[in-house]
Amino acid sequence: MRKIYGIGETVFDIIFKDGSPQAGKAGGSVLNSMVSMGRVGLPVSFISEYGLDDVGNLIEKFLKENGVNTSTVYRYMETRTSLALAFLDEKNDAHYSFYKDYPEKRLETEFPEIRKDDIVQCGSFYAIWPEIREKFKKFIRSAKDNGALILYDPNFRPTHLSELDVLRPIIIENMQMTGILRGSDEDFKNIFGANTPDEAWEIVKKYCECLVYTTNVEGVYVRTATFSGKFPVHKITPVSTIGAGDNFNAGMITSIYKNKITSEQLGNLKEKEWSEIISLAVDFATDVCLSYDNYISRAFASRYLSASSDQI
Repeated sequence: MRKIYGIGETVFDIIFKDGSPQAGKAGGSVLNSMVSMGRVGLPVSFISEYGLDDVGNLIEKFLKENGVNTSTVYRYMETRTSLALAFLDEKNDAHYSFYKDYPEKRLETEFPEIRKDDIVQCGSFYAIWPEIREKFKKFIRSAKDNGALILYDPNFRPTHLSELDVLRPIIIENMQMTGILRGSDEDFKNIFGANTPDEAWEIVKKYCECLVYTTNVEGVYVRTATFSGKFPVHKITPVSTIGAGDNFNAGMITSIYKNKITSEQLGNLKEKEWSEIISLAVDFATDVCLSYDNYISRAFASRYLSASSDQI
């Protein structure tokens, strides 16, 4: 059976609005995606690391309750699980303060064997982190060589702009192992100075075969060698935008999994197929923005599963 794997950082998010804490949630960009896909019954496994402390135990319990396989998570004893304080502004967009104290040994786990047509999601700083870079690269390279579909979201934060000269070649190396490159307009402006989807595609088409470029309220652009299109998003008043991009990724992967799309087919998808993929991605992202959760609601997951069963 086709499986889905995510490799990424784990943190515990504490969300603040107007100076007061509003919620505490298991977080991390790939973790958020895994939980949402777990809630709609997909076979997801998470590759990450967090402490053998109370916060780590809360996260472990939560992941298992949401259908996420944690057998490839490294639980360390020497230090504590990382925290992320998220402060929402007047638009309910977040800026972060991170508190991390990783042990000397990182990601000491047995990586799974990835098979042809499995799906692997990766991204954010975890995909370029120097301390785990060789382990990460070996895993993703092996997954690609074995015929997996790789989705990479650079999610590049402005706080790392001072390191860009060093980090850009690593980001490009990741793109070269990617089936789908999904990033925001801010990502491509920060990394390459690109201001439009066409400018971004002109740069990244040397490295990957498919670009999905999101622009918040302005829509979603898809570029491949054989397709160029734009798709709408829903107009809403968000409660929080934390997890919006992560769940867009989850919605894309859910649609790709449901429709049995392989890496070989990506470059030949037509408007109908892309419309279905992007529509579900937008629905996932929209639902997340309507609460302080980092993942789709159980009610949304239930509606999706009901609608999916009706179509069978």
